[in-house]
Amino acid sequence: MPTEESYPKLISLAVHELRTPISVVGGYLRMLQRDTDAPLTDRQRKMVDEAEKSCAKLVALIAALSEVGKIDEGLITMSAKPIDLFRVVAEVAEGVHEAEDSELRFEVRGHDASARLTGDETRLRAAFGAIFQAILREKAGPCTVVADCRLIKESARSSAVVVVADEPSVQAAYDAPVGTFDEKRGGVGLSLPIARRVIEAHGGRLWSPAFATGEGGTGQPAVFDERAARSTALIALPLGS
Repeated sequence: MPTEESYPKLISLAVHELRTPISVVGGYLRMLQRDTDAPLTDRQRKMVDEAEKSCAKLVALIAALSEVGKIDEGLITMSAKPIDLFRVVAEVAEGVHEAEDSELRFEVRGHDASARLTGDETRLRAAFGAIFQAILREKAGPCTVVADCRLIKESARSSAVVVVADEPSVQAAYDAPVGTFDEKRGGVGLSLPIARRVIEAHGGRLWSPAFATGEGGTGQPAVFDERAARSTALIALPLGS
């Protein structure tokens, strides 16, 4: 049975074996697109173009799989530069496009104060962007989703916490027991597993609240609310170096 230590090597081997055939397929598709000796019909060109787009997606997935393996194997070193996390969160939120064509609204609140830490700004930007996109994909308008930024201090340790939730549920999400963030969901590639690894590499954590329904004197047993948990995320990162 494979051990945990063997998985990075397995991922590395899979990436190596997949890259060669994908590069060959992509190369031939590009040759077909540019071949002027035997012009393609409109129907053929459309099929080749769609195949080339799918091939490009596979290339991106292989690159993401390679990054997962390298992070797990300790081959990627996060840069260590001073950043203001709340500024980064606000700037990333401005570039999220999932809410543009619907009745969804996405707002960042509570980011007037600074949240100074040392980290890899580029990778943290990508991590927060992936989390924001994944949460918004779970929503149906009309709805306001908030990325609530707050500073907390526990046991003499200060942290920056970002709560991503429906506007009325922000505090409830923060107060709820800690649950597991579902990073294995379709439509977002491997961006969420990478995001979790990047956050943990900075000494932080990513989780969803363990929401339950049926509590509060109703006489019904508590039931884990998977849908609510999938559409909520909390990210905590320690401040300072």
